[in-house]
Amino acid sequence: MRKLAKADIVLFGELHDNPIAHWLQYKITAELNGQRFLILGAEMFEADNQILLNKYLNEEITFKGLDTLARLWPNYKTDYAPLVDFAKRKKLPFIATNIPRKYANLVYKNGFSILESLNTEEKEWIAPLPIPFDSELPTYKNILSMMGDHGSPELVMAQAIKDATMAHFILKNYKNNHLFLHFNGAYHSDFYEGILWYLKRDKANLNYVTISTVSQENLKKLLPENHQKADFIICVDSDMTSTY
Repeated sequence: MRKLAKADIVLFGELHDNPIAHWLQYKITAELNGQRFLILGAEMFEADNQILLNKYLNEEITFKGLDTLARLWPNYKTDYAPLVDFAKRKKLPFIATNIPRKYANLVYKNGFSILESLNTEEKEWIAPLPIPFDSELPTYKNILSMMGDHGSPELVMAQAIKDATMAHFILKNYKNNHLFLHFNGAYHSDFYEGILWYLKRDKANLNYVTISTVSQENLKKLLPENHQKADFIICVDSDMTSTY
């Protein structure tokens, strides 16, 4: 916990359906809140829903209003509501960092160039253009390998635009002497790539810490493919109940 408390930005990589990861996210958030000024943020909220999220945090709308108007994930109530409601109680900022899905889908179908056709307001919800991109990053190359015949350069670009946009909104909302605690799927920050690659391009001097969540049958020894995924690795029994 001491290393986390000294960080400027922590990327907490989760398995989206893993209750242990979600429980630890809450416990770590509560613990760090007693030690640092916190800013929370998450992949699970798209940037164009920030106004709605702020209204909920400020008690201008109820949960029903948020659920009706925002694009909440299906597992919001069980997995993310506790974090958002903690921020609400403690008057903490909670930042919607992800690119709106429709724009990521455009990139998946057409590549980065399609983003130039967006209007000024739409461009506010994504990372500034042009998007830096390194297709040789091992995690990006692995996406193509995993997808086989279904993989494409545009698929990797869609992953990269999410990473770039999350990094952009993390840095845009980061404040000196604060700790920005960000929740994202582990693959977006595993092996110090993804979001972290974009963060370090813009702000290499900040203190970054990463957490990853992995699932294994044997908890006594970390599998070779899970080595060096992050500064801290949460190893969960593979027979653990999932949230969906």
